[in-house]
Amino acid sequence: MSKKTIFTGTGVAIITPMNEDLSINWEEYGRLIEHQISNGTDSIVTVGTTGEASAMTEKEQVECIRFAVEKVAGRVPVVAGAGSNNTAHAIEISKQAEQAGADALLQVTPYYNKTSQAGLISHFFALADATSLPIILYNVPSRTGVNIQPATYQKLCQHPNIVATKEASGDLSQIANIRYLCGDALDLYSGNDDQTVPILSLGGKGVISVLSNVAPRQAHDMCQLYFDGKVQESADLQIKLLPLINALFSDVNPIPVKEAMNLLGWKAGAPRLPLIPLDGARKEILKKALQDAGLL
Repeated sequence: MSKKTIFTGTGVAIITPMNEDLSINWEEYGRLIEHQISNGTDSIVTVGTTGEASAMTEKEQVECIRFAVEKVAGRVPVVAGAGSNNTAHAIEISKQAEQAGADALLQVTPYYNKTSQAGLISHFFALADATSLPIILYNVPSRTGVNIQPATYQKLCQHPNIVATKEASGDLSQIANIRYLCGDALDLYSGNDDQTVPILSLGGKGVISVLSNVAPRQAHDMCQLYFDGKVQESADLQIKLLPLINALFSDVNPIPVKEAMNLLGWKAGAPRLPLIPLDGARKEILKKALQDAGLL
């Protein structure tokens, strides 16, 4: 069962820039979206983890989705973060995202209440039935405490609206098994920037990337080189960018990436509480990594 691919290449898990009072900086948000598209980014993934959806009101979340859709104006797909550990709430956000014009939904596993594998199937099927939009599942056990097992993926991908997964388990053996069990019925995106090329080698379609915020052209090129058959060049770029990728995950995402964007001259602002800005020592490591990558 082959399904339509939402995007191939790099989807930026875009930050939400904040003013000093921590309200959303809409002007800067628009500039960031334009910068991403002009540097080859293949999809805008709004209000995900990196976009601080967990620290937003539902109204703000939907406003971000609507703003991104209007700014992008059909040039690349807009994927809207719409997940929740409350299934009814996730359905409500999903419906509003569809009305706002999103092209697809990113749906994280329910966190904190830690449902069973059967519960995951019921949850995701309820979301997939609620709108006509294609869904990218988001598996990030380090944050949620829940892992989608390969056999569960095999059942989930039978739903026509469940078309892809953002795999951030970090487990390449698991990802290989998902690929074996689901084949073309489920597209794979890397959820970890340091595993982009390995996941492409397993048939992945690309990456949903934090790195792309600071290095959109390089993140795009890493995928494009691979697709063009220049596997060694793609791998070399992955390795070259590894110190920067590691620096971007030296603290809880999106703390380091917002700091990096500020260092690069963007008005990213601070993260909203309970997250706090990057400390001095890690800030220096991040600054050096940006310099070594030729970005600063």
